[in-house]
Amino acid sequence: MPTTNRRILVTGGGTFLGDNIAAALLAEGAEVTLLVRPGAEDRLGPLAQRARWYAADVWNPASLRGRARGHASVIHTVGSMVADPARGLTYHWLNFMSARNVANMCVSDGVSHIVLMSAARAPWLNRQYLRAKREAEAYLGRVGLHATIIRAPVVYERGTRRHPFYLLMTLLGSTPVVSWFWFGRAAPMPVDMLARGVARITLEANRQKTIYYAADLRRRNTAREARGAAPTPPGAPLPPQAVTPFQLLDEDTPFGWMPPDSSNRR
Repeated sequence: MPTTNRRILVTGGGTFLGDNIAAALLAEGAEVTLLVRPGAEDRLGPLAQRARWYAADVWNPASLRGRARGHASVIHTVGSMVADPARGLTYHWLNFMSARNVANMCVSDGVSHIVLMSAARAPWLNRQYLRAKREAEAYLGRVGLHATIIRAPVVYERGTRRHPFYLLMTLLGSTPVVSWFWFGRAAPMPVDMLARGVARITLEANRQKTIYYAADLRRRNTAREARGAAPTPPGAPLPPQAVTPFQLLDEDTPFGWMPPDSSNRR
């Protein structure tokens, strides 16, 4: 990826994951464009003033035409761990088809690099969901894109109440020796840590591999950031692109991006 081009397109504007990643990119000095589901534009909150955005439906290829042109990378965050087969919203449709359409947009618009938010294997995740994510990963290679796969764990917002099981998993995932095994990949992670990791990996000039896990995301956070402290020391000048990245978000940002009606498929 040319280091002079820091224009990044993020799908899933107005969602928990998409907005956090967009905010982290802005804090790194990137120029961000968001794709927002039609009708959900008001969910962007303060990000609408800091990033360019377009209304587009990732399940409608026609609405994606030309949206990625001029960008260095596309980060695809759209998908769902919850399916609704009665409405035609299968795991395949939600997670594979959206990724396929975005990948085809990249090919058509001349963007060679795509970042796919995938999932690390864990016993609490539906097998069909994981299968759809793996199919999406394979498709990116088949169409000839330079893909970066983020096999992320479940994320949470710091300070929110969580089930004791997930608290235990987080503890095990951050404990030396134990974290070297499966727990290190599957343990829940704070969303700000994941977002910073994804932003910094995307902007790296020389990425060394294709698949990244939780440990890779953690290594791209400073010790201070991992503890939840603001990344900029008190009194230090802030970059002009952002205040602190997660102040750009509304307090109640929705998770997930579901197509409004299966009859809108094209």
